[in-house]
Amino acid sequence: MTTPQLSFEFFPPKNDDQVEVFKRTRDRLAALKPEYMSVTFGAGGSTRSRTRETVFNIQRETGIPAAPHISCMSEDIDSIDELLDSYREYGIERLVVLRGDRPSGGGSGIFDYATDLVRHIRKGYGDQFKIEVGCYPEYHPEAKAPEEDLKHFKEKVDAGADSAITQYFFNADAYERFLEDCARLNIQVPIVPGIMPITNYSRLARFSKMCGADMPTWIFKRVRAWEEQEDFKSIRQFGEDVVTDLCRKLIDLGAPGIHFYTLNRAQASLKLCRNLGLGEGNGAGDTRAA
Repeated sequence: MTTPQLSFEFFPPKNDDQVEVFKRTRDRLAALKPEYMSVTFGAGGSTRSRTRETVFNIQRETGIPAAPHISCMSEDIDSIDELLDSYREYGIERLVVLRGDRPSGGGSGIFDYATDLVRHIRKGYGDQFKIEVGCYPEYHPEAKAPEEDLKHFKEKVDAGADSAITQYFFNADAYERFLEDCARLNIQVPIVPGIMPITNYSRLARFSKMCGADMPTWIFKRVRAWEEQEDFKSIRQFGEDVVTDLCRKLIDLGAPGIHFYTLNRAQASLKLCRNLGLGEGNGAGDTRAA
């Protein structure tokens, strides 16, 4: 069996303290030699310059390929092309192309859908970038029905996407069914599960509500109870066990890789990689908090 690829996602740090945490996390996860590290793009393009700076920092200081998120939430075509030109000139070879979160005050970007942005990149830059797009095994919260969301995913692939990263989920059956639905529509690109480590109830509940990810009741109740008791050790151990088991099921289903949403912390992802035997040295490195 081919070893699944490994990738990690970060958000751009906002201040000096966050920069130091990010660098420690970056270096510890870079030691596992992932295929790439991605960096998010804030709602409405609010972190544009910090995303670019963080991407360049990763590639320059670690030697690990970096993949910026780029969204439709930009002011105009020129600003998108300027960003793409700068990435091409710096040697960035992979993009994560998303519609992006709308600004808190509403509004939209120059493109309505990620499909339009994928098409624009392919038209202007050909095959100079490997394009990752997002997909939703539990379907996008704004979609009217699963079939509609699946249709939009196929449109992104047909527009030129090379592969996809899923929104996080905790039910392996959802991924398996999603693969079956994709096969039915002849969607043949690699679909990499996005994985969210479980380390904190409040944050996980908030993220899950925002993105429409289902948090099973049996997980929800246990983690919430431990957080109310301030038993954070139990949350971390339970989360490690649950997510390790999930990832093993996904790998058995043929997942081509695992993409960890790190939240700029290394410890949980390092432990999961160690348990799964992913990364250089099977992730058996230092697992102290980032």
